[in-house]
Amino acid sequence: MPILTSTTTELILWAVLGYLLGSIPFGVLLSRAFGLGDLRKVGSGNIGATNVLRTGNKGAAALTLLLDGGKGAVAVLLARALAGPDAAQLAGLAAFIGHCFPVWLQFRGGKGVATYFGLMLALYWPAGLLACATWLAVALVMRISSLSALVAALLGPLWLWVMGAPQMTLLATALGVLIFLRHHQNIARILAGTEPKIGKKT
Repeated sequence: MPILTSTTTELILWAVLGYLLGSIPFGVLLSRAFGLGDLRKVGSGNIGATNVLRTGNKGAAALTLLLDGGKGAVAVLLARALAGPDAAQLAGLAAFIGHCFPVWLQFRGGKGVATYFGLMLALYWPAGLLACATWLAVALVMRISSLSALVAALLGPLWLWVMGAPQMTLLATALGVLIFLRHHQNIARILAGTEPKIGKKT
């Protein structure tokens, strides 16, 4: 836990701002802009980059990945610059929750993976790079995006601890738990051997 230096009003403000920023559904907006239809009716129905990739449009998928990660990073960086480390962690958590439960989509959002990586990179980039490298390594071997995300989320707190940022491990643990909860269907498919491979249309 970071030392609390911000006022209650500041923390509430950054929680709200973080949520609103995180709730921007870039996958849905970009799919419409690229003429790909309603992303919620494509593939898994998820609004993230992996499902955008299932439309076959790699450009839209890449933009979704960058923007979903970017909104998490921006929430953290703005709060840290204008308030403090405590506000930054709260804004990051709120941005993640906003992505997963956006008010604009009746609280039916994404699974938070790209936003998680954006948060980790902004919170403490050495640990963030290790989290990204973990995803990449598992993805190259297993070719399953959800499994890669789960392993990265599981090891995220460890990377923060090892790299010298133990005050952020509680947040990373909470984010990891949320990622596992959001991936409960993927976990069932992984165990059943039916989870789609990266790049495969469903």
